[in-house]
Amino acid sequence: MRELFEEAASQPPPDPRESARASARTPQRKRFYKEASVTEAEGGFAITLDGKPIRTPSRRPVVIPSRELADAVAAEWAAQGETIDPVSMPLTRVANSVVEGVVDRVDLVSDDLAKYFESDLLFYRAGHPEGLVTREAAHWDPVLFWAAEALGAHFILSEGVMHVKQPDEALLAARAALPGDAWSVAALHVVTTLTGSALLALALAHGVRDAGQVWAAAHVDEDWNIEQWGLDEEAASRRATRLRDFEAAVAVLAAVKAPGAEGP
Repeated sequence: MRELFEEAASQPPPDPRESARASARTPQRKRFYKEASVTEAEGGFAITLDGKPIRTPSRRPVVIPSRELADAVAAEWAAQGETIDPVSMPLTRVANSVVEGVVDRVDLVSDDLAKYFESDLLFYRAGHPEGLVTREAAHWDPVLFWAAEALGAHFILSEGVMHVKQPDEALLAARAALPGDAWSVAALHVVTTLTGSALLALALAHGVRDAGQVWAAAHVDEDWNIEQWGLDEEAASRRATRLRDFEAAVAVLAAVKAPGAEGP
């Protein structure tokens, strides 16, 4: 079991796109268990396979703070067929990442996440055509206004791709608004790498934008191009894979924020 998720131990947490590609290159292992269940454990809930709790590659027990989330992870294991496909188990990959690479270094992972505030997707605007300019503003401006008004984080916008240095005060204010628990930080890291925007991830965490709004905001330019030139099937397949990982991160974030998520 442990070699199935070796990639989860390498980076805290991994880029889900690279994790999916790496997992796809790994020969799939035959299913070796009959039943996946959830049991109470110290600090939360454990996933058991035929009564044996799953562990990370370094043999750490995987303890999940929410029963709802634990049930969802167990469902991923239960849904496997004759072979185990890690790509189809995004929640399990997040759980391994949290236990293996985040719980002992939340601040370091948060610092890595905060670096995205320096060159966030929302800062770099199209100069034309007018329709795209308007659409970007509609999706992105409310998040920037919220960051300025609620967090005191006043960022500078730029037209095109020329890098603009953001004020230290804004970066510090946004960093201070990140959650402090390992599961939320890991989930936001995944959302950020998938969307290119730590601000969108932060808005999701604070309930300023829901998952659908965040996903749409992250794909304004891509959707505009699809409308102009049509849909590329390969690109659509990659987007579907990213969406699955995005939805898993959103589920993690929602579960750990829910009442009673601290365990039994």
